[in-house]
Amino acid sequence: MAADVETMFYTREKPWHGLGVRVAEALSSREALAAAGLDWKVEQKGIRTEDGLEAPGFWANVRDSDGKVLGIVSDRYKVVQNEEAFAFTDRLLGEGVRYETAGSLNGGRKVWVLARMPREYIMLGDRISPYMVFSNSHDGSGAIKVAMTPVRVVCSNTLNLALSTAARSWSAMHTSRVRDRIGEAESTLLLAERYMDTLGRELEALSRVKLTDAKAREAIHALLPLEESMSRTQKKNVERQREDMELRYFEAPDLREVPKNGYRFVNAASDFATHGKPLRDSGNYKENLFSRVMDGSLLTDRAHRLMKKIA
Repeated sequence: MAADVETMFYTREKPWHGLGVRVAEALSSREALAAAGLDWKVEQKGIRTEDGLEAPGFWANVRDSDGKVLGIVSDRYKVVQNEEAFAFTDRLLGEGVRYETAGSLNGGRKVWVLARMPREYIMLGDRISPYMVFSNSHDGSGAIKVAMTPVRVVCSNTLNLALSTAARSWSAMHTSRVRDRIGEAESTLLLAERYMDTLGRELEALSRVKLTDAKAREAIHALLPLEESMSRTQKKNVERQREDMELRYFEAPDLREVPKNGYRFVNAASDFATHGKPLRDSGNYKENLFSRVMDGSLLTDRAHRLMKKIA
């Protein structure tokens, strides 16, 4: 993963492999661009073969700071510059927004911005801070994505649950209407309070799902099932994961004062998904953790659905 993180800054604890520039406090947009190493632009240049033939309908996205080719895209692709991403979040969250981390992955092909939203919520006695994450690619591999991610402050567990009645994310392709879509996103994401209100009601419902110790273990087994087709090693790995999940549910210091209920179970699942180490430390493991901030965790969503089913 070390090669995947090109530049970044962060506040508080060291993220991922401890790479990046640590700053004492969250930054303004202008400061964040420089600290994250994102103060460069993307230029589009024509493509020619070695013998001088043009490649019509395609452009090379080139970083102006070092001439690096970030990707080959069609002529429908419209560049959204890094500074536009910060300007977008400034407009979205208002003057004075502070950025807590930002950076680039894969040699500048993908960039991200994370900003803490102004308001903090108290839900079931827990402090929940919503964050806004903006992710953009310069190689044509993906859409512009914006998502709201609530974080339980005491343990940094993400609670970005998939709720059918309130959207938390938005995306748009790099086409001619992308800037119009960004305008639409402002209107959409300013309804973030609707998501937080819905999340609050959902967490209240989870708190009413009472779990005996036996029922909690049964739910963990359902969440991490053993299959007949698994090898002996695979079955041992699942048993280890179950033990890890049980420790997080029964012994986690931040959950000791939380009643044994569906809310506690979902937090344990989020802790397992967010902070648990994989059985195999693959090269892109940490990048996958970041993608869960944007896309959510399938395991946490499964735990949520399981608790609703029990209810």
